[in-house]
Amino acid sequence: MIEIVPLVRATIVGIVLQLTMYVTGHFIPWLAQHLFLFGGMMISATSAYIYAVVTGHGWFASATAGAIAGGVCGFVGIGFSALLGDIYVSFIATGTTIAVVVGAVGGLFGQMAANLRAMGY
Repeated sequence: MIEIVPLVRATIVGIVLQLTMYVTGHFIPWLAQHLFLFGGMMISATSAYIYAVVTGHGWFASATAGAIAGGVCGFVGIGFSALLGDIYVSFIATGTTIAVVVGAVGGLFGQMAANLRAMGY
């Protein structure tokens, strides 16, 4: 079962971080060259991780909600960067797909962390 409130909160955190990264990279070109791809992937995975750790409702729910959180924040961030002219518009679909996959993986790692926390580690 996917809980909406933690999903929205984790997605908002991801969107804010994505927009911050892309705005910063717009004004500092070195960051755009070296940070956009891996930074965006890490932010998508982190937003998914946050959801899964908070809820801990199982592997499938964490991976699914993680894919949603990662994909939404990735789409917003990449779309914003395309509006700024920093990346090509044709990268929106590819980047969003990458964000969805990385979000699902982040959700799985978050579920693993939730299970470890429940065991007392």
